[in-house]
Amino acid sequence: MKHKKNQAGSPNGCPPLYSSRFNYPLSFLPFQDQGASVLTPTTLHSAKIHFAVLVALFSLTTSSNLYADEPALQAGMGIMVGEVSTDSALVQMRLTVAEELIDGDLPGKEGYVRYTLAEQKTPNQKLQTSPLMKAVEEYDYITRTRFQNLKPGTFYRIQAEYARLGQPFQKGPHAEFQTLPGASSSEEVKFVVVTGMNYSKFHGMTHLELEEGKTPSEPKKDPYTGPDKELGYPALVAMQKEQPNFFVGTGDNVYYDHPKEPSARTIAQMRQKWHEQFVQPRYRDFFAHVPTYWEVDDHDYRDNDCDNTGDFHPTPAEGLRIMLEQLPYAEQGAENPKTYRTYRASKDLQIWLVENRLFRSPNSMEDGPEKTIWGAEQKAWLKRTLLESDASFKILISPTPMVGPDDAYKTDNHTNINGFQYERDEFFAWIKEHQLDQQGFYLICGDRHWQYHSVYPNGIEEMSCGALVDANARIGRSPGDPKSTDPEATLKQPYTQTEPSGGFLLVKAQAATGDQGPTLTFEWRDEQGALLNRDVNER
Repeated sequence: MKHKKNQAGSPNGCPPLYSSRFNYPLSFLPFQDQGASVLTPTTLHSAKIHFAVLVALFSLTTSSNLYADEPALQAGMGIMVGEVSTDSALVQMRLTVAEELIDGDLPGKEGYVRYTLAEQKTPNQKLQTSPLMKAVEEYDYITRTRFQNLKPGTFYRIQAEYARLGQPFQKGPHAEFQTLPGASSSEEVKFVVVTGMNYSKFHGMTHLELEEGKTPSEPKKDPYTGPDKELGYPALVAMQKEQPNFFVGTGDNVYYDHPKEPSARTIAQMRQKWHEQFVQPRYRDFFAHVPTYWEVDDHDYRDNDCDNTGDFHPTPAEGLRIMLEQLPYAEQGAENPKTYRTYRASKDLQIWLVENRLFRSPNSMEDGPEKTIWGAEQKAWLKRTLLESDASFKILISPTPMVGPDDAYKTDNHTNINGFQYERDEFFAWIKEHQLDQQGFYLICGDRHWQYHSVYPNGIEEMSCGALVDANARIGRSPGDPKSTDPEATLKQPYTQTEPSGGFLLVKAQAATGDQGPTLTFEWRDEQGALLNRDVNER
């Protein structure tokens, strides 16, 4: 990508006269004309900051050239909405010194941010305004807040504004989203699922380093060469055209370990991976129109096929810190937020998002009843909430596969022979015992770089979304392949790609009509949006 050269300013992109001690959210008094409001000591005083401190801070802003040598305040990574429910939503934005990369990264910058919420049909009638928040280095200059008491199935608009002390607020990006319709609504819900957003392969910085003999023999996919390359991944445009209710990133959202040299080992290097990813214009536009739910997998947690063992960076604590910082799981600084959760989207649809890295046993542990990916608490929650649901369709979205087939050499997921098959088999037996497979239960997985639809011998079905990026796709393993986890061909596979292609999975849950019951449709698309396969299921 094209990178801007370094601009003048303090080394960390912050006004050098600010004190890092004041890095907590601030409340504020609303103004009649918020677009032209100036951040003053009076504004901050309403946040109950000690007056003597206010005077000292404001005295620093009286000089007209305080920011003369500073880059302008920007929101170079746009705005993102996450964890939308029937009555709440998170929103976040990062303050930056530019709107494109500077020497391969996008430095952040201190400033103050507030968000206002209105219904999309009446954008000038503000319903809620967030507290005034300070963007600080501790959270990579990302501010995040939660809007609550929203109405189900309602379209909203969030407008961001930001300023520095002594300067007028300026309008930042805005986002539009719809709250989930909820259990009482038969409204159609559709969403997209992706994995494998490999920035370096798309931009031609590296190829995945694959060990000889471990993957099917095939030519490596070339980097993208279209004239629109600087805008980012074409699949984002194709997904946005579908106007989905929401987006699910199942993991490998960035790759800390690609390219291998240099791989991301420090907090700054890990953050840089998210900066280069989300600064791409197509991401900014997509996230302004489509709310998100996130999972992480190995590459955006620590390293390829990682568990929580090994004395190397990123450590498990560092992986957790950055995923909670960069992605809208919960408010910044929230204590022990749950990274596994379920959302009732409509009468006909409920989704489950599971955590596959934080609680796992070592991959090298002998498989058996004590070996787990999910951990006891998450597993109990998953079973309890599945039994409680009366949704027509119940979709478990997993960062890694449970049916496959996968490569035989791997040991980090539920399909792998020396991996976590015991936990998989126990869970599948429980699904059959409670007849959930007859009650609209389906699996969607990320991780694998090819799209497929596979059926376990007991009838449980799994849909793989495949890699988002064409240059990150490959031909997968098939039932009967001696180098697969299913050498005896016990699985059925109604669909698998015969040519490697990036893309996404589009899922539609539709209400009953006339003599037809509710339907769940899976559509596999390539990165240009072309339909590759469709599977329709009726209850």
